[in-house]
Amino acid sequence: MRMVIQVAKAELRNLFYSPIAWFMLIAFLVQCAWYYSTPLELNANLQDVILRNNPQSDFFEKTSFTRALFLGDDGFFRNVLQNLYLFLPLLTMGLIGREVQNGTIKLLYSSPVTIRQIVTGKFIAFMIFNLLLVLIVGIFCVSAAIQVKSMDYGMLVSALLGFYLLACTYGAIGAFMSSITTYQVVSAFSTFLVILLLTFIGNVWQQYDFVRDLTYFLHLPGRTEKMLVGLITTKDVIYFMVVIGMFMLFTIFKLRDARETKPWYVKAGRYLGVLIAGLLIGYITSRPILTGYWDTTAQNVNTIHPNTQALIREMGDEPLEVTLYVNYLGRGGYAGLPAARNFYLSWIWESYTRFKPDIKFNYEYYYDHDSTFMGNHLYKRFPGKSLDQIIQKMGEYQDADVSYFQKPEEMRKKVDLRPEGLALVMQLKYKGRTEFLRTYNDSKMWPEETNFAAVFKKLLHPEKVPNVTFITGHYERNIYKLGEREYGNHTAMKESRNALVNFGYNMDSLSLDHNEIPANTQLLVLADPKSALSDTCQLKIREYIRRGGNMFIMGEPGKQQMLNPVLQQIGVQLQDGIILTETLQEAQDMVAPSINSPMFSLMADPSSAIFKKVKPKHAHMMMPGAAAIQLSDSNGFTNTALLATDRGITWIRKGVFVRDSAKLQFNAAEGDQRSMPTFGDAFQVTHTAHADSEEKNKDEHSKAGFEGDGFITMLAMHRNVGQKDQRILVAGDADFISNIRSMQVGKYASYFYGWLNNGEFPVYLPGNPPPDNRLKLGPDTAKTFRIIYIYILPGAVLLFAAVLLIRRKRK
Repeated sequence: MRMVIQVAKAELRNLFYSPIAWFMLIAFLVQCAWYYSTPLELNANLQDVILRNNPQSDFFEKTSFTRALFLGDDGFFRNVLQNLYLFLPLLTMGLIGREVQNGTIKLLYSSPVTIRQIVTGKFIAFMIFNLLLVLIVGIFCVSAAIQVKSMDYGMLVSALLGFYLLACTYGAIGAFMSSITTYQVVSAFSTFLVILLLTFIGNVWQQYDFVRDLTYFLHLPGRTEKMLVGLITTKDVIYFMVVIGMFMLFTIFKLRDARETKPWYVKAGRYLGVLIAGLLIGYITSRPILTGYWDTTAQNVNTIHPNTQALIREMGDEPLEVTLYVNYLGRGGYAGLPAARNFYLSWIWESYTRFKPDIKFNYEYYYDHDSTFMGNHLYKRFPGKSLDQIIQKMGEYQDADVSYFQKPEEMRKKVDLRPEGLALVMQLKYKGRTEFLRTYNDSKMWPEETNFAAVFKKLLHPEKVPNVTFITGHYERNIYKLGEREYGNHTAMKESRNALVNFGYNMDSLSLDHNEIPANTQLLVLADPKSALSDTCQLKIREYIRRGGNMFIMGEPGKQQMLNPVLQQIGVQLQDGIILTETLQEAQDMVAPSINSPMFSLMADPSSAIFKKVKPKHAHMMMPGAAAIQLSDSNGFTNTALLATDRGITWIRKGVFVRDSAKLQFNAAEGDQRSMPTFGDAFQVTHTAHADSEEKNKDEHSKAGFEGDGFITMLAMHRNVGQKDQRILVAGDADFISNIRSMQVGKYASYFYGWLNNGEFPVYLPGNPPPDNRLKLGPDTAKTFRIIYIYILPGAVLLFAAVLLIRRKRK
């Protein structure tokens, strides 16, 4: 060991007194400074503009600035690692070859130093020098700790480890290439080519199974991807150790070959044996059952939620089988092809195989097309050709082997996927039960944890799956259409990520004029009927409510008379007229009621019928045309207002309202009113300004959990009916969760339905906003730091290097 240390010291002296090494360090420092200060300044400017205009803004509530600065598309680590291979060959090009070229290798051979000690000592010196690179990167990590509130240290430690292991691996490759040739330029260029090959090899020939597995193993930067996001796995760490060890042994073998006279096949056998052993170790240690994980992030963002883990544990040792159905002509089919399989297994499923490593994966490839829902553009592109002829032509154009894609009739004998739109879909099988886990028609495409958890729970507890029935027959909102006023996107459209059908619900619609309410219905929805409900329909709804059934009832101004006969049974009415607001940006009927704290309590625990006081947030929900909800003082329910307008800027318009007319003002003479009527007036709507009536209104509002003094636009009601905890939601607007309100739907709609089915679905996966969601510096300070990082700091290092090298030369 003493000789190894002596060799390492000598090599370190050569590195530190080399102008090339200092040039590389300065260039690396400038690069790091640029890639850190650029996103820092951009984010500081953005934060300053937003907070100066709205100090209460929650724009950055879900933003992790640690990830934004270091892992974004233009983030620090992604760019630094991408360019790392440009620097290290300059350091390793003379690691071994310099000794041969100068003749000093003979002195080393004649000294009491073994080849193994020479190679080990030189590599240890390089590892120590790499710590300087880590130190440079650490400068910006420490800077972020000062500039970012509650920075995620764990993620940066994991990323630094990945950076260091990759740099050392590049060094091992460079040492081997340096042992092959005495020409340092050739060594540097060869190292560059090998690293470049191992960097991009993960993208070639991925359609072939054997080649794909081999190239994925050799793809160096791919092994750092999980470390960069804060997830350290044993298979990645062992992989780097194996590759470093392989190239170290290759270097030792090359130096021994120069001193030994053995047959070529013996020498080749050494390399082949080490390569096979390395591949075998890498393969074995990458098996899911042998892989260990350490999520270093502050909030365990790389680990599925404990509730999802509990569902997976509940599956026990029973086998879970996943079949990926890939339609060559269907939506998302490209992402299911063999070339993308490593991404599918590593990034889509590894979070779950981490806790259930025995999941079995199957793949079915086919081609099919149905013009009824996929359109006829395919046949327009290939006029006069059959589907079989089209697939052959496409294979020729795309240089793809389509022979292993099953024909439509073959696939339909196994499973008919037309109800799934012939899109990319996964079918999960557990204890003989099957459920589809879908991909979606958006930029993310693959399902998220909420979708996974819903399917797991449906497989485990089919008896808990909520059956939701939408009433039809009176021009209600449609759950199968995608028009802007319809409900398809959040209910039954399978290609929509936020649809209830993808959160574990069973959806159906029927007319109560001709059908009975199914006995297994957990939730009945009545959304904006435009014609009067028949006596038969009303009778069935009343009986359903009387038995304690849960309902979601939504109305619209101008059609209050359609719902009020039903609402009267539960002591609620939609008040005549339409709520208007004083606004400069929108039409006057575009009301934005405040979200009361009970709404956030509902979102925090949708299983509870009791709303707790939570920290108030400044939030609104857009309701384009809303009627006010009026309550009775003795309706037998516990009433809680979830949404309510601001009395100071809203009033109820009783006269005619035309959206594109001139701006209207409050007019008491026409019956307009600014206050809610007295609840005890048997739903009689009267305008009053008496003080005692005002006080009574406030008392009743308080009983309803109403925090403001305007109009209630959404009400939660619950009571106990026998053994049932009956829950009903009433809304004075039906457009607020229509298709056109997609962002609002995605943020809130699932919580409404979740509360109405006692929190069973969607699977509750609560999380907290990232703590590192604020920068602690302004744009001017960020600009100052940019100047320091890019100009002053490299200049100081350059000055130090110049003094050191000049003094060395004088000696």
